[in-house]
Amino acid sequence: MRRQFEEILRAVGEDPTREGLLKTPERCEKALTELTCGYRQDPEQIIKGAIFTEECSEMIIMKDIDFFSLCEHHILPFFGKAHIAYLPRGRIVGISKLARVVDVFARRLQVQERMTTQIAQVLMQNLEPEGVAVVVEADHLCMRMRGVEKQNSFVVTSAMLGVFRDRQATREEFMELLGHPRR
Repeated sequence: MRRQFEEILRAVGEDPTREGLLKTPERCEKALTELTCGYRQDPEQIIKGAIFTEECSEMIIMKDIDFFSLCEHHILPFFGKAHIAYLPRGRIVGISKLARVVDVFARRLQVQERMTTQIAQVLMQNLEPEGVAVVVEADHLCMRMRGVEKQNSFVVTSAMLGVFRDRQATREEFMELLGHPRR
């Protein structure tokens, strides 16, 4: 990977042997490896290690989970907050695992729409709750730094499964408890 970064530096008109750039290929390799560590993690293993039997039947919500990711179209960052709710059916998961699942999918080359759905699906499959709701809001640097250069736009996506999709009242309760996502 370091050689490829050296070639990129040459392609943009830089000299990779210049003092300030000598370690740039190595730093870029380390950064990209860290930013894509989600490929080397299994979200199901994260969840399965922290499922507990609990007769809880009320909605559980974790709001404002910070994340950052790389847009697969431009390899530019997008970042924001994820909000997750689920309605358990006799099984709950350790709350830190919700944030870790977000990170697993965010730490891949992504599109926000897919990431939102992946988070919801893996929770639905592994917790077997009555339903899962995920809302993700993000700023995309590919929108701000290039192309249309819209500085104040952000994207909101949602995935509603089970009762969150089927029951309007459940969806409305989630959205009310979520409130207006903080910016």
